[in-house]
Amino acid sequence: MTTAPLAQAFANPRRVIALIGLASLALIAGAWFFELVVLLRPCKLCLEQRVPHYAAIGLAAVALLLARSRRAQLVALAALALLMAWSTGLGIYHSGVEWGWFAGPNDCGGAPAPLAAGMQDFMKQLQTTRVISCTEAAWRFLGLSLAGWNALASAGLLIAALLGLKSAMRVAGGSPA
Repeated sequence: MTTAPLAQAFANPRRVIALIGLASLALIAGAWFFELVVLLRPCKLCLEQRVPHYAAIGLAAVALLLARSRRAQLVALAALALLMAWSTGLGIYHSGVEWGWFAGPNDCGGAPAPLAAGMQDFMKQLQTTRVISCTEAAWRFLGLSLAGWNALASAGLLIAALLGLKSAMRVAGGSPA
């Protein structure tokens, strides 16, 4: 079995950088869709899972515009791999919190409410405040929550970044076959 087509597909670092940037953009768009259209409010861990993708979008855009040398492209791919490893870890952790495998953060219950001016305002806040827990999946598809799907997607993007690094280094003569 030859791996030449696979190696060729990932040999162009700019293509892999663009793939990761666009996939991260699609994941963020999906998160915003679920938040704004489906009205699923994100918890603290949901919001933290977005950070590596925001960074990947920015890094990919900068790398596509400025990284002209093979070395700069490889550095960008390595940084994208680290971001996707971080994102995969966050997704696994959040999924584990949802399944009860890990303890969630102590402050994962929603944003603090503003201070009430009086007792009536405080009572109204108690009745209207909705706490978003990190331990309850708001939505599942095929048994996985959004955190689980993020973990899978991020792991796929991590593999793409690593294959891109390996293939580009092989093409450049930077590593043995």
